Amino acid sequence: MTMTSEQARWFAETFDKLVQNISTAVLGKHEVIRLVLTAMMAPGHVLLEDAPGTGKTSLARSIAATVQGSSSRIQFTPDLLPSDVTGVTIYDQSSKSFEFHQGPVFADIVLADEINRASPKTQSALLEVMEEGRVTVDGITHEVGAPFIVIATQNPIEQAGTYRLPEAQLDRFLLKTSIGYPDHASSVQILQGASVLDRSSQLSPRISLQAVDDMTQLASTVHVDAAVLEYVSRLMEETRLASEVRVGVSIRGGIALMRAVKVWAAVSGRHYVVPDDVKHLVEPVWLHRVVLDPEAEFAGSTAASVMAKILTEVAPPQERQHTA
Repeated sequence: MTMTSEQARWFAETFDKLVQNISTAVLGKHEVIRLVLTAMMAPGHVLLEDAPGTGKTSLARSIAATVQGSSSRIQFTPDLLPSDVTGVTIYDQSSKSFEFHQGPVFADIVLADEINRASPKTQSALLEVMEEGRVTVDGITHEVGAPFIVIATQNPIEQAGTYRLPEAQLDRFLLKTSIGYPDHASSVQILQGASVLDRSSQLSPRISLQAVDDMTQLASTVHVDAAVLEYVSRLMEETRLASEVRVGVSIRGGIALMRAVKVWAAVSGRHYVVPDDVKHLVEPVWLHRVVLDPEAEFAGSTAASVMAKILTEVAPPQERQHTA
């Protein structure tokens, strides 16, 4: 069953209400909020590369408050253990049995703060739950539920005391973006309300978790024309053939883009995907998956410049007329 035009309008209106609500706590960051909510409904996870103090925790808490979900924050440090993330099984002497104590990963919105400060072993503790939505401890599987989104943050790689995220783990994130510092007007507004320590605590719910899951299912029914699929496939292939690239976009990256553009089309009030949806999301969804050749990187090439060149060279398909 394909989404109808009426369902697309409802989706867009509901999505805008969520964005507006979150924007009262995270000021001046509409585009980032839209991207993160898109990832949640794709569904997928987000990597934010930002300096400290840009509102990453506020964003996670605001999303949780808006969708009536739970949120948790994990501060990644060099001594953090995998069990500190997933949970641990403890023997209860009174009941003479082992009981599983859930870790902070058992929440609807999980903020993995400064993920690149933890050891690779601890970083990998997130891999199973991000990919499969479950945790296995002592041979027993525990589901985390849905919706579920990890919003991981990392400091710039050149900062001391960090561990570069391996490509296999980066590929688990549906998109990578940055909140950045607020503009002048938003900064003034934030300073005026400096006495409010947590703006997210003042938010009222706008939707239920079940409704978020319904929107996720509905977005998956957005129509994608064969010509758009061909376009995405050609873009994906060109990232592998580019002389500046050592590792291009995998098929997982292609699937991630398709899930994201379906949501983005619905966000725009359409029940079908257009090439502009692909162009808009290709950078946040693909750039962190592209590994450049060291010589090309030394010569000044960036993943963004390579992707811009590919988008210029690969002609998009002509849009067709669509009916409900």
